[in-house]
Order: sequence, then C-alpha cells, then structure tokens
Amino acid sequence: MSYPALPTCSSCPNRKGPLLGCCQLDELGMIADNKTSQVYQKGQAIFSAGSTTLGMHCVRQGRIKVTRVGGDGKEQIVRLAKGGDVLGCRSLLTESRYSTSAVALDDCVVCFVPRTDFLRLVHSNVQFSVSLMQMMAQGMSDAEERMLHLAYKPVRERLAEALLLLLRTYHDADADAATPFTISLSREDLAALVGTAKETATRLLSEFKAEGIIDTRGSRITLLAPSRLAQISSLYD
Repeated sequence: MSYPALPTCSSCPNRKGPLLGCCQLDELGMIADNKTSQVYQKGQAIFSAGSTTLGMHCVRQGRIKVTRVGGDGKEQIVRLAKGGDVLGCRSLLTESRYSTSAVALDDCVVCFVPRTDFLRLVHSNVQFSVSLMQMMAQGMSDAEERMLHLAYKPVRERLAEALLLLLRTYHDADADAATPFTISLSREDLAALVGTAKETATRLLSEFKAEGIIDTRGSRITLLAPSRLAQISSLYD
C-alpha cells in the first residue's frame, strides 16, 4: 500500500540524522525526486534475508526489528530501528544480498533511496561517507558487545538489558518524565531480543513484575523501576 502523500525530505526525522544531515539542499532534492515511500503494516517485511539489495531504507516513522535466523532455526533480533534510522547500507557497500530481515513491529512509513543515488552521495559527499563509516563502526561495536553478553551474562541480566534497550530506543523524548515507559511487544519478540526461549522470558517477566520492577498487561510492558533494571543488567559487567 503506497503512502497517500509522498513525505518530503525536508520534514523527515532523517533530515537531522547522521547521514541525511550531511546532505546539501541539491542532494536532498535528488533524493526526493527519485525515492519512493511505502506504508508497512505490523508484521510486514520491509526486506528479507537473501534478497537483492537495491537501495537504502530510511525509516520515517514506526518501529522495526532486524532479525537473523540461526542454525537452529530460531529468530534472533539483532537490531531495533525507529524513525530517523536507515537500513541496508552495509549490504549496499559490500554489494551483497541482505544478511538480515527487517519486519515492522507496528505500522511504519519507510522511504526507499535507489542504490545509484546512495552511491552517488558516497562518492561525492565526504561528510556523508565519514558519517556512514562511523555509523557502521558503531554498529559493529554494538554487535560485538551483544555477542559477548550472550556468551557470559545470565538470561535474567540480559532481559533487564533488553528492556532498557527498548526504553533507550523507543522512549519519546517529549513524553512526561513522570509517566512510566510502556511498550507493546510480543513475548516471542522479547525472547528473540534477549536470546532465550519464550517460556523463559515469560517466567522472568513474571518475576520482575512480582518484584515491582515492571507491570504487564497482555503484550504491554511498563517499566516501573528502570534504575533497578540497570542494576540487574550490570551485575556481571
């Protein structure tokens, strides 16, 4: 389903992001002229692992999970994306197929910038290229830290860390500070983010709830004591 009114680059959250924030007005004009925009409903794939990489995906609004499937067939969430984030850059630069899949966690609007326009910016805009390298380096650092935590942190600590990651990623900066952060996320997705079984994630959530750290209602999770989660997540640091 196409977006009814094509979003403009000048009003996009990506405009002040690390990549498009480096673009001049004429470069933004080039992107705006050639990009397409799409609405994705909850559960719909933006792209799938193994498919051909044709361009860069700019998330205008919504929440997205980036996943990989392990040798055991289990899904692992390797990244969370939100409005202002970009997807697919590494595969574009390596001229490879997507190694991950991106799926909408809620209704999303995503703009697509063709490969030729993306590479034109890489070749002609030094600031864009530097910001891209910095972003990719940070992504590699985050992935290495995550792998380390999966190797030595108990599941309880990793669950606390995952809940804090959701807070950092999706908390509305303009929200009332006195209002606890609440997010809707299936137990399957939470388990895939933590790297554990759904039953284990559900049991530990119940423990956190009994301790007054969180509250749950269906798929909704409310963080009542983020500082307590921070303590739990750092026990093995």
